[in-house]
Amino acid sequence: MSDVVVVRGRVVLGSSVVDDGVVVASGGRVTFSGSVADAVAAGHGPALERALEQPGQAPDQASHAPGTLVLPGLVDLHNHGGGGASFPDVTSAGEALAGVLEHRAHGTTTLLASLVTAQPEVLLARAAVLAELAEAGEIEGLHAEGPFLSYRRRGAHNPADLQEGSVELVRDLAAAARGYLRTMTIAPEVPGVTGPGGVAEALVAAGVLPSLGHTDGSTEQAEALIEQVTSALRAGAGGGAAGPGAAGRPAGTPAGPMTATHLFNGMRPLHHRQPGPIAACLAAAARGDMVVELVGDGVHLDPATVRSVFDMVGADQVLLVTDAMAAAGMADGRYDLGPMSVEVRHGVARIATPVSDPQVTGGTSASDTGEAEGPIAGGTAHLVDVVRCAVEGGVPLVDAVRSATAVPARVLGLTGEVGTLEPGARADVLVTDANLRPLRVLRHGVDVDVAGA
Repeated sequence: MSDVVVVRGRVVLGSSVVDDGVVVASGGRVTFSGSVADAVAAGHGPALERALEQPGQAPDQASHAPGTLVLPGLVDLHNHGGGGASFPDVTSAGEALAGVLEHRAHGTTTLLASLVTAQPEVLLARAAVLAELAEAGEIEGLHAEGPFLSYRRRGAHNPADLQEGSVELVRDLAAAARGYLRTMTIAPEVPGVTGPGGVAEALVAAGVLPSLGHTDGSTEQAEALIEQVTSALRAGAGGGAAGPGAAGRPAGTPAGPMTATHLFNGMRPLHHRQPGPIAACLAAAARGDMVVELVGDGVHLDPATVRSVFDMVGADQVLLVTDAMAAAGMADGRYDLGPMSVEVRHGVARIATPVSDPQVTGGTSASDTGEAEGPIAGGTAHLVDVVRCAVEGGVPLVDAVRSATAVPARVLGLTGEVGTLEPGARADVLVTDANLRPLRVLRHGVDVDVAGA
């Protein structure tokens, strides 16, 4: 039986949409993407005919159902779990895989499994477990969110586990992750993070990309970290070895540019007399020195904020992420996020114990938001939902898709491998209806079980 796979529909490429397009894959790789007419001219006519005539083939799989969209598989760089599985709490690779598969069934074919602030021994144990999934090719690697974060802007992170910057912990965590620690969120004002001999320097040396976030720092402190990391990345600084999954990246050199962890959330708000880190991040993104994460799920950010950032810095400097936790794809209820208990109501996850102290809520009081609940504790959306929300909020489809595919792939050093439908790329494909609801998912050219997606 031929291993040729043909998917037809409105194909979303890097900068355009081909209205009557087709993607052809063979051997787990894309061999063609473009218009049907060009596919026939390139000699793919017989493959098209076989796909259309194959008995039992679902209409949405080969024929062009009205409005069908064909996207690259999505790439999520900030994801704490889903399907009831919490990456910061798993004790086995099998347990973690349930979360991976929940998001994969909704079109996220590449992701980083994110940890949260915890005691060092817990972080090391979780990193070792998740490294098994990376070695098996189920995830691309790990993202450590903490523990070198601001107490005031910690959000859902456990205050008892926050600590000053520790180069030793960075090295131990990178070793426990067996080369698969890809990114780490750090706050520039935390002692031991910025400057010679600090955490930022150690991360770059270990092949790990620093991400600025959960910070109450000043504009100047943010700028100092951005300048330090940007200079190190440009110089190709580092002495560690990139993990086996880091295709196309020189050993010891993380990809880049550096990122901002969920811009606006967990940060001192932008004020015209105290601009804080947000101004520094937007300026850095505008000049190409940073890519900013946006949790554009309609809960973390207003859609107008998401649209405005796209307009300001451009889609190539925006990462759409989920910041998902165990409740993604699940019913409301109580869940764990590391050492913290989370309650999900109407799809919104918050720390379970309501608090009104701005020191606990990350600097946002109930009177500011009109809500008495605790701080937001991650998301419950899938990345395709975030893309849909961005498009409904006015972001062009091509831009929203690029920020959830090609841009995160570039940050990981995987341009041309994932997040694209270019010939030669891994055959990761998401087929949706006109409303961006998943219909079919391919990973390595093989169908993913999307039942219930």
